[in-house]
Amino acid sequence: MTPSIAVLIPCYNEQATIAEVVVAFRTHVPGCTIFVYDNASTDGTVTAATEAGAVIRREPLRGKGNVVRRMFADIEADIYILVDGDGTYDASSAPRLIDALLRESLDLVNAARVDTTKDAYRAGHRFGNWLLTATVAELFGKRFTDMLSGYRVMSRRFVKSFPALSSGFEIETELAVHALQLRVPIAEVPTAYRERPPGSFSKLRTFRDGARILATIASLLKDERPMAFFGSTGALAALVSIALVIPLFEEYMRTGLVPRLPTAVLATGLMIVACLSFTCALILQAVTRGRLELKRLHYSAIPLKTPHGP
Repeated sequence: MTPSIAVLIPCYNEQATIAEVVVAFRTHVPGCTIFVYDNASTDGTVTAATEAGAVIRREPLRGKGNVVRRMFADIEADIYILVDGDGTYDASSAPRLIDALLRESLDLVNAARVDTTKDAYRAGHRFGNWLLTATVAELFGKRFTDMLSGYRVMSRRFVKSFPALSSGFEIETELAVHALQLRVPIAEVPTAYRERPPGSFSKLRTFRDGARILATIASLLKDERPMAFFGSTGALAALVSIALVIPLFEEYMRTGLVPRLPTAVLATGLMIVACLSFTCALILQAVTRGRLELKRLHYSAIPLKTPHGP
């Protein structure tokens, strides 16, 4: 049985490119259904996508994360292709991505971007992507080289088990961490990446969105790895407390006096904070483990459809 394929395109003011994107995916992925989710555009995005033959849906809450959450909840398919509507990603690579997903029974195939022109990838965005990808790799595991790619092919069980809590461009980070935490089978396939055509403008703000992604990584670290988050906080507080108390202890042993009482109080307070942090880490680690087990059970309960199976 041939698996059903849904192409999901979140869009905000992409009148200049969306028709070309729809036509390209219809050409290279025969039999797919293309859904364009308009995120309160103020230009002719909806008209252009409709004329190109896409199914139009609307999500009034601004932000890519809000659109992706709505897409994943609404659309039923065996294979999902998530791609931006800016015309920078290569639709002709889609069959290779789908083939990798089906052939190796994967849940996520990430399209790692390869520049085709000098201006395709701005220096600030390139550095930010490297920094954020390296940070996630260090904290959650090194399985992605281009975490912030907006082009992915996913299985039904991955999509339907994804909580999608982010509201903006942090959604790519959340997708990556979800895959890393569940240790699902994933792969990366290099794909061509080109610059935006004339008349198309990026909605990504390097510093603002970079800061939001960093905040998302910190929040995910707290939620998904509380022992590392609170344990490191407790260890830092304990080290500072010990460093403060050593000279006080030496003075006390020599004279029997504690001349710097405020420092002694500060050291005591920091050690209390360290103990509380370690206690929180232990409790939250148990809670997180139970939550991860539930997520894994939910993921495993959704059948993986392949060309040879159900």
